[in-house]
Amino acid sequence: MTLLIRLAAPLQSWGCDSKFNTRRTDRVPTKSGVIGLCACALGRKRTDSISDLAKLRFGVRTDKQGQLITDFQTARNDKTAFLSYRHYLADAEFTVGLEGDELLLKEIDAALRSPAYPLFLGRRSCPPTLPISLGIIDLPLEEALKLGAKPNTKILVDSDGPSNIMKRDLPLSFSQEKREYRFRSLKEL
Repeated sequence: MTLLIRLAAPLQSWGCDSKFNTRRTDRVPTKSGVIGLCACALGRKRTDSISDLAKLRFGVRTDKQGQLITDFQTARNDKTAFLSYRHYLADAEFTVGLEGDELLLKEIDAALRSPAYPLFLGRRSCPPTLPISLGIIDLPLEEALKLGAKPNTKILVDSDGPSNIMKRDLPLSFSQEKREYRFRSLKEL
């Protein structure tokens, strides 16, 4: 079983190697970002366990690549000024697949349709366009993401074996006291 999720908005930002005043975005949604979106929809707090969500197989299909843009921001207090660069994807669209336990997928599907908290695509300034949930289909992750894909569409999925594509976006904890992430292997279909 695979839950399909549509991620589209004027702006999206999928945190990757952000450091200090530069907040970068990945070119595709990160597993940690989507797990955070699902946890938010389910009404989970940052300190709640996300281990059940992190175990779901994850894949993403790029339906519309969008363009990278940068927003230069300044903030000032009495003593100093702060400069920051925030990177976004403009006008991008993705289909994400989550494969796993049917009961959990049904719970996430219902929550995405009626979320406990407002949803956003990476940052609070990036609300999604609707619909978000495309429903659950009785297909494995790879087949589900290939449905409706145009030729030469980029699809990335979690890999069970060794891979030359590694990302450090498997969330273990979203707690603000101790955020933790692990590497995960991916393969391109």
